[in-house]
Amino acid sequence: MGKDHYHVYVIKMDGAVLNHRKFKEANPQHHPLKACVYVGMTGLSPNERFAQHKKGYKSGKYVHQYGTKLLPKLYERYNPMTYEEAVERERLLADHLRKQGFAVWQN
Repeated sequence: MGKDHYHVYVIKMDGAVLNHRKFKEANPQHHPLKACVYVGMTGLSPNERFAQHKKGYKSGKYVHQYGTKLLPKLYERYNPMTYEEAVERERLLADHLRKQGFAVWQN
């Protein structure tokens, strides 16, 4: 693989994740009409990584239990990129979505 094989991705989560105090407290700016999402980065394709999350492989409890689907319109324009770019883009994308009122989780 070349050095530009990393991806950022966004997974929509069921709104029931807001029943977890830790998740809700991490997102005081959440607008009720905006989705709850997980933002991550991977050296795999976003589809492969999403499948791993749903199987519980290297997955936090929120995305494993509440992840419903990928939201490619929020991330596909950035991919692929180098590892360093992906690290930075994950942070920037999460911050951008928070500012728009999304409830965001990231590791």
